[in-house]
Amino acid sequence: MSKTIKLTKGFDINLKGKAEKKLASNVNSETFAIKPSDFHGILRPKAIVNQGDKVKAGTPIFIDKKNDSIKITAPVSGEIAEIRRGEKRRILEIIILADKDQEYESFKKYSVSELQNLSKQEATETMLTSGVWPNLVQRPFGVIASPEETPKAIHISAFNSHPLAPDYDFLLKGEEQYFQAGVSVLKLFTSGPVNLNINNNAEISNLFSNTNGVTINKISGKHPAGNVGVQIHHIDPINKGDVVWTIDPYGVSQIGKLFLEGKYDASKKIALTGSEVSEPQYYDTYLGANVTSFIQDNLSNDHVRVIAGNVLTGTKIEKDGFVGYFDHQITVLPEGDHAEFLGWILPTTKKLSFHRAFGLLGNSSKEHVVDTNTNGEPRAFVQTGVFEKVTPMDVLPTHLLKAILAEDFDDMEALGIYEVIEEDLALCEFIDVSKHDVQEILREGLDLIQYS
Repeated sequence: MSKTIKLTKGFDINLKGKAEKKLASNVNSETFAIKPSDFHGILRPKAIVNQGDKVKAGTPIFIDKKNDSIKITAPVSGEIAEIRRGEKRRILEIIILADKDQEYESFKKYSVSELQNLSKQEATETMLTSGVWPNLVQRPFGVIASPEETPKAIHISAFNSHPLAPDYDFLLKGEEQYFQAGVSVLKLFTSGPVNLNINNNAEISNLFSNTNGVTINKISGKHPAGNVGVQIHHIDPINKGDVVWTIDPYGVSQIGKLFLEGKYDASKKIALTGSEVSEPQYYDTYLGANVTSFIQDNLSNDHVRVIAGNVLTGTKIEKDGFVGYFDHQITVLPEGDHAEFLGWILPTTKKLSFHRAFGLLGNSSKEHVVDTNTNGEPRAFVQTGVFEKVTPMDVLPTHLLKAILAEDFDDMEALGIYEVIEEDLALCEFIDVSKHDVQEILREGLDLIQYS
């Protein structure tokens, strides 16, 4: 049964630099990379290609030694340029020098009518081999979904409420048939509903309104309303022992394209956003693109931080770094490595503030230019009660984080650790006066629960 949910807690971070809905022409990356660190749950990545090998889009390039059935495949065809390693030879990135004309591994094609007779086993094998399986993320823990599990439901968040988030309608324009095919395949994996959760504050697009076989839920409210974990909490909460799968609309479309076209197509639109970008707009590229060609000669300031993803959950990368597997945007902000006279005490109307502390008179309705300065150093855990004001869930973030730090398993479970992953508490990190790495602490707790 569909639900309409209105959230009253949260906080919208309104930043300058939203991408204009237009595509840049004739700009693309020459190199692409896949990073094992993008995939929670892959503990022992093993490269199954060597430097100099030729690959096609869809060729397996690394596996997890603990579960070699899930294959991470090349997003483009070309030559393996480098396997970059870190401490203890752990794989950091596998870099591919792309061909000008893409070649694809061949998989079986299905007509729309043939999809109705597709078996779960056949769908599983094709998805595991081709490289689309990692789009499926399993809750709790936020890891790649296990093929051996049967989820009680599958959730698709059809909107993104993160700062400067790209527009899914624009990202997936013209992909309606693939999205529908992807939904048809996903229905094979659960006896429960495939939930499509849409923004009740916006007009529903044709991409989602005409989709069959889904339960449409309407969500409204401030960020993190677009987070699928928040949506699950209000639609059908996760209890100990439950398994739920999530996937974003791009992943659904990619699955549909695999079965209809018989190829692993990792092409995607990337939004270049942020106050330091001269022309914030979208780019046609492929998963794992190098950002150099997008930001070159397109920055108003060279002293910047480049983030793969959004400002709350994204990853800092170099100016020649690569977009992550799940990222649909690049964000560029001013680097905040300077000290401010009087800091937060100085009265101003220019700063964005949730606390509205003395002197911080700025509001969240106008677009702000925010740098990366934390305006302070880590200190004792100050209990202010504000975490609960930006967490629209029946979870007590402050107490949960303290339980994790104390490694108290019983309290972690009782306080709702099965319902959250990093993005669900990212706002807590943003407003934390104690400057703690909230997302890092939460991941440590999730790993403790999962692997102990």
